[in-house]
Amino acid sequence: MSAETFERCISVGGVAVFPADTVYGLACDPDNRVAVERLYMLKRRSLDKPSAVMFFDLEFALAALPELGRRIRDAVTRLLPGPIGLLVPNRAERFPLACGADRTKLGLRVPELPSLAEVRWPVLQSSANLAGGADPVRLDDVPGQIRRDADLVLDGGVLPGTASTVVDLGRFEETGEWSVVRDGAVGRERLIDALGSRQDR
Repeated sequence: MSAETFERCISVGGVAVFPADTVYGLACDPDNRVAVERLYMLKRRSLDKPSAVMFFDLEFALAALPELGRRIRDAVTRLLPGPIGLLVPNRAERFPLACGADRTKLGLRVPELPSLAEVRWPVLQSSANLAGGADPVRLDDVPGQIRRDADLVLDGGVLPGTASTVVDLGRFEETGEWSVVRDGAVGRERLIDALGSRQDR
C-alpha cells in the first residue's frame, strides 16, 4: 500500500477505498465539496450526516486543531492513535463539510496505521459500505459499485472488523464529563483509565 499514491489521490479530489485499523473506509479531501458529495453519493448517505476527519499522525492532528483546550488535548494524546473516534468541540468550525448539520462538534480519528503514517493530508473518512450496511472486513465486502466508482482501491487483506469506539468529549474541557456514543473496539475500562470515571449519563 503506497502512502504517496493515497495522498496524491486525495490531493487531486479523488475518493479512495482503503483499509483502516478497524474496517475498510472511504476517504476524500474534507475541504473539497465535489469530492465529499461524491463520497456521500457512493454511500447513499445524506449530506447532513456527519463523518470523521482522519489524520494519520497525532502531532499533525493537534497542530491542525490549535483551539482545543489543554484537558482535551491531553485526552487525545492518551487515547490516540487507535480505534477510537472522538467528538471534540469545534469552535473554529473547521472542516464544515464533515460536520453534517452540527458544526459545533468535529469527529476526530487518528488510526494506528503504519502503512499510511507518512500521509500528511487529512481526509474525510467513513466506512466503505452503503448507509446502514454491514461494515466491510475484506475488500470483497465493499459493495461492487463503490469499488468500481472509487478512484483508488487499496487492499489490506482481512481487517479486525470491529468499528471504532466513539466518545463525545463535548463537555470534557469544562466538566471532565464524557459519554460513549458508540461501543466498539476499545472498551470502557480503557476509557475510564484515560478519561476518569465522570461519564455523562
